[in-house]
Amino acid sequence: MFDSKRAAERWLSLTETQIMKGEWTDPERAKVPLGHYAEQWITQRPGLRPRTVELYRWLLRKHIEPYIGGVELGKLSTAIVRQWRSDRLAAGVSESVTAKAYRLLRGVLSTAVDEDKILPRNPCRVRGADREHPDARPVLTVAQVFELADRLPNRFRALVLLAAFTSLRWGEVTALRRCDIGEDASWIRISQALVEVPGRGLIVGPPKSRAGVRELIVPAAIRPEVVKHLTTYVKPDQLALLFTGERNGNALRRPNFNQRVRWTKVVADMGLKGLHFHDLRHAGNIWASKAGTSTKDLMARMGHDDVRAALIYQRATSEADERIADRLSDLVDKHRKRSKPEDEDPDDGASGVLVPTT
Repeated sequence: MFDSKRAAERWLSLTETQIMKGEWTDPERAKVPLGHYAEQWITQRPGLRPRTVELYRWLLRKHIEPYIGGVELGKLSTAIVRQWRSDRLAAGVSESVTAKAYRLLRGVLSTAVDEDKILPRNPCRVRGADREHPDARPVLTVAQVFELADRLPNRFRALVLLAAFTSLRWGEVTALRRCDIGEDASWIRISQALVEVPGRGLIVGPPKSRAGVRELIVPAAIRPEVVKHLTTYVKPDQLALLFTGERNGNALRRPNFNQRVRWTKVVADMGLKGLHFHDLRHAGNIWASKAGTSTKDLMARMGHDDVRAALIYQRATSEADERIADRLSDLVDKHRKRSKPEDEDPDDGASGVLVPTT
C-alpha cells in the first residue's frame, strides 16, 4: 500500500491528527453512490413539506441521478459539479431549474460533510450556481384588484381581497377556517396550508416556512367585505373552511379555480392574460413595503423565510403590523374616493411597473 515505511508513518501521523481534530473521514463510507445517498437524504430529512419532497425527488430523478448519480461521494469534485451544471444548461434546462437542482445537490453534500462526516469538504463551490433570476411580475394597482374581485363570483371576492391585502399565498388563504379569523375580521391567523400532491390530492400541512406561522391585522377598509363573506358563505362550525367550491363545498383546488371559477378568462378579459393568483400577494407585498416599516417587520407580515433571511428574522411587533394594515386601508379609501371619478393616485401601486416577485 505504501512505497516505504516513512510514507506509512507520514500517513499515520496525518490520520491521527485528523482524528484528534475531528476532521477524519472514512474512505470506505465515501464509496456510496451519490444517487443512493441523495434518495436516503430526502427520505430521512425531517420537516420537509410533501410538495418539497415531490420537487426534490423530481429534481433527483430528472436532473441528477441520470448524470452523476452513479458517482461515488468520495470521487465528486468541484470540476465534476461544474461540468454537470454546464451540461444541464447546454441541454436546454432553464437556469431556474438548474439552480434548484444545484441547491438540492449542495444540501445533500452538506449533510455528508457536516453531519455524516463522509466528506472533508463540499464540492459544490460553483460561484453563482445557486442563483435564480425569475421573470419580473406585473404589480397590480388597488383598482385592478377590486375590479378582479368584482368580476369573479361573489363567494370569491373576499378570497381576492385577503390574498392581496394580507399578502397570503394560495395554500394559506384556501386553508383558512372560521377559527382562524376574528368575528369582526380584524385579524387572521395562518397556521396551516393546503398542498396539492400528485397522486394524493389536497393535504393539510404547515405553511411554506417557519415564519409562515403568523397572525396578521386585516386592513380596516376591507373588514366589512370579509364579515359579509363569513355571514353569507361560511358554515358556523369553527373548523369550516372560509373558501370552498361552488358545487360541492369542498376545499378549493387551483386548476378548478382557474377554469371553473373563470380566473383565467377574467384576467384575460382585463388585459392581464397570464396573471397568477400569486401576483395578488406580490402586489400586497409591494404596497406594504411603502408603509415605511422595517425589512424585518415586512418579512414577518409576508411570512417570508429562507436560509439567509432566517439569520436576521425577528417577529414584528403588533404595533408595526398595525401600521402596515392602516397604510393598506388608506390605499383602499383613496381608491374608493377616486372611483367617483378621476386621477390615478401615485401611491396606488404604479401600474405597469415590473418588480421581481418574492
